[in-house]
Amino acid sequence: MEVTLRIKRYNPDSDVKPHFEEYAVNVEPTDRVLDALNEIKWHHDGTLTYRRSCAHGVCGSDAMRINGRNRLACKILMRELGKKITLEPLIGFKVIKDLVVDMDQFFASYKSVKPYLIAEDAPSAGERLQSPEDRERYDDTTKCILCAACTTACPITWTSEEFVGPAAIVNAHRFIFDSRDQGTADRLRILNTRSGVWRCRTIFNCTDACPRGIEVTRAIEQVKRALLYEQI
Repeated sequence: MEVTLRIKRYNPDSDVKPHFEEYAVNVEPTDRVLDALNEIKWHHDGTLTYRRSCAHGVCGSDAMRINGRNRLACKILMRELGKKITLEPLIGFKVIKDLVVDMDQFFASYKSVKPYLIAEDAPSAGERLQSPEDRERYDDTTKCILCAACTTACPITWTSEEFVGPAAIVNAHRFIFDSRDQGTADRLRILNTRSGVWRCRTIFNCTDACPRGIEVTRAIEQVKRALLYEQI
């Protein structure tokens, strides 16, 4: 089928402001948006710029706004979108070129919550074991691929660079509720600020945007309750 991709373009070296360009391409209904982008770049306009890597929904690099919603270009099929598709870069971040945004602040926020296991004591023997029940407490938040879809779907991040963002909180949650970790108090202190979990307004945009189906809002609420009631 023939579809028209309306893509928001911006080259800082030549453009005063962003503008839309349209491309008509032939695709299969089972092709993904990423396939259509590759068709344009390889056969129509080699200057089109976007990120992609694994093409299987694991690396998270090709997150963008597809018909107004944050999605991964490698997961959405053409038959789901109709004959005219609008593609835009993630909002809330500085655009480097076309569909590529500056992720530096996003990863700085991610690093600020100490997203790694903190354990001062050496394991008694072999691995650091835990029960299936303890593992289940944070299983959902281990699925994050750092695509930033949740963070840039949050209206707070559009107006505040200080807000740590949903993705950072999700990755903090993954270790806060890990029975093997000893850094919980430190992470909760980091998140117990105006730029932490309390900026969340519980509107569920982040949950809707997550391509891995993580219950992001639920994880944020669990961190809030941990701060209020120390239920760790």
